[in-house]
Amino acid sequence: MTDHDRRHVVVDGRRWRATDPSIPDALRVELVRELMAARRAVRTAGDDAAAERAARARVKDAKVALGERGEPWWEAPSDEGRRLRVGATLRTLLRSRDPGTVCPSDVARVIGGASWRSTMNLVRDAGAELADAGELEVRQRGERVPDPHDTRGPVRYAAPPGRPVP
Repeated sequence: MTDHDRRHVVVDGRRWRATDPSIPDALRVELVRELMAARRAVRTAGDDAAAERAARARVKDAKVALGERGEPWWEAPSDEGRRLRVGATLRTLLRSRDPGTVCPSDVARVIGGASWRSTMNLVRDAGAELADAGELEVRQRGERVPDPHDTRGPVRYAAPPGRPVP
């Protein structure tokens, strides 16, 4: 059941933040599928503290990407809030497509809604920062780019070879 403002859902009398309605359906389904997989991983972690921490980080990323955590999607986002959502969305999509790649425009569509094109520079900058941190690779024509801050043209993001997405 949705609250009167459509910003929250009510489950058993408790209000929970609703998913950002501007996320395109196909991407929303992909993000929710990863959220459910992450929740199952929390449940099956058992006494393995490291596995539980990793699974909870996956849940958090998926919920931030969906707009259910972090800054409210109905308010004007801060630069830091947008960067956090870009990073969470990138990691969530990379996990759901493993092994695979993510186009920056998919991330921009999740966080930018109808005006997604205006978020492309932010997504590319955040992708370059995550590449610097070793969380992902920036690729062009299937090859890793030497300097992710100095690329022109279409790029894709991928998990580093031999490493899962953090």
